[in-house]
Amino acid sequence: MPKDAAVEEFARLVRELKARDGRSYEALGRRLSVSASTLHRYCSGATVPEEFAVVDRLALLCGADGEERRDLEAAWTEADRARRRTPPPVPSPAPSPAPVPSPASPTAPVPSAPEPSPEPEPEPSAPEAEPSAPEAGPGPDPSPAPSPDPTAPEAPRPRSLPAPLLVAGAVVLVVLALAAALLGRPSRTPSAPAAAPTSVPAPRKEQPLPFTWFVGSQLWQGDCGHTYLVDRAPRAVAPPPVTADARAWAGAHGAVHGGETLVRVTVQGRSPSTAVVLHALHVRVVGRAAPPPWNAYRMGDGCGGAVTPRHFAVDLDRPRPLARPVDGRDASGAEVRTIPAVSFPYKVTASDPEELLVSARTAGCDCRWYLELEWSSGDRSGTVRITDGGKPFRTSGITSGSTGRPTYAYDTAEGRWITDAESGQSG
Repeated sequence: MPKDAAVEEFARLVRELKARDGRSYEALGRRLSVSASTLHRYCSGATVPEEFAVVDRLALLCGADGEERRDLEAAWTEADRARRRTPPPVPSPAPSPAPVPSPASPTAPVPSAPEPSPEPEPEPSAPEAEPSAPEAGPGPDPSPAPSPDPTAPEAPRPRSLPAPLLVAGAVVLVVLALAAALLGRPSRTPSAPAAAPTSVPAPRKEQPLPFTWFVGSQLWQGDCGHTYLVDRAPRAVAPPPVTADARAWAGAHGAVHGGETLVRVTVQGRSPSTAVVLHALHVRVVGRAAPPPWNAYRMGDGCGGAVTPRHFAVDLDRPRPLARPVDGRDASGAEVRTIPAVSFPYKVTASDPEELLVSARTAGCDCRWYLELEWSSGDRSGTVRITDGGKPFRTSGITSGSTGRPTYAYDTAEGRWITDAESGQSG
């Protein structure tokens, strides 16, 4: 049976992504945490994934832009509807089908038609059109003498009346014969070789990662120095939250990181004796646009101190951003102590975790990006994609320039947001 058009279109888009990337099913499957056979089913249209997330990860991995991902999600939605749609029941051949009278049998009864054909023939034009004509018996006596039995039906009169019914009956018999032939055909037709269960490799059982990881993306410098872009007037923006409530505040306001996004990745092995080696951290930018002309709101002017080991700086304005190790600092005591930068690789176990802090900055880009962490442990290796809850991180420049973007700070004494100019006047 041919595939549903929506499923075929979705499979075509997945095949194009796979062909663009150039890697094998095995290599892509490892990065997507699915087996090679599962990925092959997506490309062939034999299977539609239960969720769009795995296909979206494939699109990001293969460098698809925002418009391609939206087209892919629309195609998956239609294919998923086709997959969930209950298929019509397929008639199976009965063990002992009832015999159907052949249209050529002279003794087969003519089934009664509910009404004549929409365009009946005026009269039978060939002998084969009347295989079961009732006037097969001897014709009427041409003599003008009346029939000896007055109650018997007149023989000559039905010759002009049943012609449409005979044609309709013949058509019904032909249809019944064709239906019987079609119902019997599945039992005589061998299955296609491609449908054999042995032609599809069994899915490989996925092993869990030998480590756990956690990501935090609503971090502020010194726990209070941060800027958000919000598409709201100051009177519609709540006061700055504490750092612990930053995610809820940003989600409620639709806020975007302004100028910088801090991402902390904590990695810990599962076994105290088996080490996991972290080899590299890559940055993948999947979308670039002009910064939105929204208001900028500063959460504070900087305060406190923090330990920032394994600190990586990322310049999102570069064509190919890199996670570059930089010196950290320890400002928890009376003196600020510099922590020298340490490059990859790092080793983690259950008792020796590692914390990676990424500072991604941009001046003139509304950038969407994610991280990839390469790892190995024993004879296993792979890459983990680090995102913001399944979505790319988003960082937008806040340079005012010609946009005249106003920047606000919160005046706790007056209980409202004020511009930098108002802050200077009040001081």
